[in-house]
Amino acid sequence: MNSSSIVEPRKWVQSLVEDLLENCKQNRLFTDSDERIWDKPLVGVSRGDDPYFRFLKEDIGDFYWLPEDAFATEYRDYAVSPAQLAIVCWVLPHTKVTRREHRKQTKYPCERWSRSRLYGEEVNNYLRGEVRDALIEAGFPAVSPMLLPEFRRTDSGKYGYASSWSERHTAFVSGLGTFGLSDGLITPLGKSIRVGSVIAKIDIEPDPRPYESHNEYCLYFYDKSCQKCVDRCPVGAINEEAGHDKVACSEYIRLKTTPYNLSEYNLEIKGCGLCQVKIPCEFGIPARKRKHEATAD
Repeated sequence: MNSSSIVEPRKWVQSLVEDLLENCKQNRLFTDSDERIWDKPLVGVSRGDDPYFRFLKEDIGDFYWLPEDAFATEYRDYAVSPAQLAIVCWVLPHTKVTRREHRKQTKYPCERWSRSRLYGEEVNNYLRGEVRDALIEAGFPAVSPMLLPEFRRTDSGKYGYASSWSERHTAFVSGLGTFGLSDGLITPLGKSIRVGSVIAKIDIEPDPRPYESHNEYCLYFYDKSCQKCVDRCPVGAINEEAGHDKVACSEYIRLKTTPYNLSEYNLEIKGCGLCQVKIPCEFGIPARKRKHEATAD
């Protein structure tokens, strides 16, 4: 396949992500069953010159990559403008079975959730690499920021824990969702998700953002009617004044859930995710917000 044979690039990348996940043998929660880790993905596309990317760099710190920064780490001598870059982003939703089991938990993650966190991110890395390679093979230079050796995590000063590239913020720019009180991304498939992305020199019309603010889908920011994620956090790391306390959250995961995952499930993985289930935005955009939008139309 080459670039000239791709008539509709947007549909092509959509099918590419969907087909790769559908046929991914690693997308299995247990080795002796066909139970999937991730359900069908949601795909969005943004463009490198979207003003939000520059805003993120200015707001988070100089270490944060613009799309052209990440692209240049791999293609140092390749002249490209931000407008020539497309960012292909996908949302991977947990299955209903995993969510149902996780809803019963009040202190520690259930086994399905922890297995999804460990093996599901391996699937996500597989997608990052395969989507990148498929684009390159088709004639479109591409990189996956999270797989670049230069990718790093650091302290932003302003926001605490941060990194060179944020998959959730990229999803926001790509029209896939807005943030909630807990910092989780609320998407049409809910908040119980993982996110991946690839940057490529390919001409694709960006998807529209069906929202105006970064927290538009959160019922707390909408009308103060919900704090379910606050109730779900076992250590009070989410509150209406400060939002998400990254330090308290990280300490709980490091000191409590990580040892628990190892002792109970023999899984070396960090994670909690209790604030992503048993909440109005678990499976999608909260009904009250959707009803308001329908009435406005």
